[in-house]
Amino acid sequence: MTDVPSMRGAEVGRRIGVGLMYGLFKPRVLGSWRVPASGPVIFAVNHSHNIDGPMVMGVAPRPTHFLIKKEAFVGPLDPFLTGIGQLKVDRHSTDRTAIARALGVLEQGGVLGIFPEGTRGEGDFASIRAGLAYFAVRSGAPIVPVAVLGSSDRPGRLTKALPPLRSRVDVVFGDPFDAVEGAGSSDTGGGGRRAGGSGRRTRKALDEATARIQKQLTAHLENARRLTGR
Repeated sequence: MTDVPSMRGAEVGRRIGVGLMYGLFKPRVLGSWRVPASGPVIFAVNHSHNIDGPMVMGVAPRPTHFLIKKEAFVGPLDPFLTGIGQLKVDRHSTDRTAIARALGVLEQGGVLGIFPEGTRGEGDFASIRAGLAYFAVRSGAPIVPVAVLGSSDRPGRLTKALPPLRSRVDVVFGDPFDAVEGAGSSDTGGGGRRAGGSGRRTRKALDEATARIQKQLTAHLENARRLTGR
């Protein structure tokens, strides 16, 4: 049996993220009310900077379990990330343990965070992997698009790996949607949705879901840029 990461640990991680992100930067959070208050949810987050994950963890209204590349789990970061409910994944193979643990998070009504682009880049959702569609179709969980803007505008003077201290970073949460059109009623924004695993998982169905997801994420990012002036 695969251990499911602790929701209590993820809540500890959220509180740490709150302290760090609001202490170091000036997050501006838009649309957090759109996140369903309960039930399984998948955050689909654009990724252009290392702080994007911690930023979402710190500003999201619910504790989040992110799928994170195994290369980040080095030294003392390994027990720390595991302790705060984050998921180690091997991006270069079919990591069945990570898949089972991620589905376990959704089955228990938790929030799974995914960078659908697979790796840090332009953060524009121009290319997304099929993994997000698989989890959404398999679990039936709604997807909430999340745009992080401003984290990669310019490096900090003290630490090049971070944005300038006290700089503004915008995090925009979008309306929840289903990976398969007409699969449910997640657009109501209500809670109580349970992962059901009733979706079709054929290659054609996953390809169609991936195309639908990319269209939704790209539209959300464009809207987020208009809202924030980024």
